[in-house]
Amino acid sequence: MDLGVNLGYFGMGMDADNVAVAQEAERLGYAVVWAAEAYGSDVPTVLAWVGAQTDRIDLGAAVMQVPARTPAMTAMTAATLDTLSGGRFRLGLGVSGPQVSEGWHGVRFTAPLGRTREYVDIVRMALRRERVAYEGRHFTLPLPDGPGKPLKLTIRPPRPDLPIYLAAVGPKNLELAGEVADGWLAIFFSPEHCGDLLASVAAGRRRAGRGTEEDPLDGFDVAPTVPVCIADDVEAAAAAVSGYAALYIGGMGSREKNFYNQLACRMGFEEAAHRVQELYLAGQHRDAAAAVPFEFIDSTSLIGPRERIRERLGRYADVGVGTLSVAPFAASLEDRLHVVRTMAELMGETGLSSPTRIPAEAAAEAPAAAPAPDKDVL
Repeated sequence: MDLGVNLGYFGMGMDADNVAVAQEAERLGYAVVWAAEAYGSDVPTVLAWVGAQTDRIDLGAAVMQVPARTPAMTAMTAATLDTLSGGRFRLGLGVSGPQVSEGWHGVRFTAPLGRTREYVDIVRMALRRERVAYEGRHFTLPLPDGPGKPLKLTIRPPRPDLPIYLAAVGPKNLELAGEVADGWLAIFFSPEHCGDLLASVAAGRRRAGRGTEEDPLDGFDVAPTVPVCIADDVEAAAAAVSGYAALYIGGMGSREKNFYNQLACRMGFEEAAHRVQELYLAGQHRDAAAAVPFEFIDSTSLIGPRERIRERLGRYADVGVGTLSVAPFAASLEDRLHVVRTMAELMGETGLSSPTRIPAEAAAEAPAAAPAPDKDVL
């Protein structure tokens, strides 16, 4: 199992800290650093900036929004980032949600599965440097009865088959990820509740003839982002994560269509999920955070003292996680670096790290954290 680190969004007063975290993760042998986008900072600009200040760690999009770019533009961006970084780019794609897709990008949130399938088809076609001619239900290239003609990508990316991940929550989207993608970017991933989710991915893999007969997930990267908060007080650690959980369960989507709320319901937290949503949409954000069950946070995060986290780490490897992406929940740069270093140490101690990752001596030789620059913390 590899380690990744998810830096989240940029432009929130911690950008220099984020680069320091990425550089330390690289030094420790982490496999990948991920960046996110919603309707603020964009992923490609951030990854270009981080990539210019690192040498070996992979650069992951978690995610680039499907409604934000044409598939051809995504292929151009992926090819450029992969070329500039020397073959380090991982392309994560997601449809976002109705509010962002229609409210920010002006793209109707209709047939997300069909649109994603065609989108990935065109991206792969372009990265293979084929002349792109495509007749689908959602995308047609070139446009008919016009002057356009099939074009071919003019640059040669290091990897025409660079890895593509899908962010997926619902069963059908998980099947699609297994069918057309190389990995799954999971959120609120609980090893105790993942059986049905992985079964959906496996169904898609079987349909596409991928993997092996014995193990359809062979060669597929299950890559959840897991909040990590190291603290002696487990309840305090859970409280540090509760606002993040409430934002997604309660506020990431409308009352009628919130995929994260639906996920929490499928995990058995239906009553609490509805309560969190009611409070959040009423503007009672602190009460919504307090209403997130401890059991939900504990099953989808790594929280508490070092030894407790160590004991719970193997759960992810046991269910087939390939890349465990750490989201450090800490207020200062020094504390975030402590999380990154501790996770590297624990991977080495438990023997879970891949042979080429996490040098045994790396975490023990960690330098003192650089002083954090002056900044406004939002």
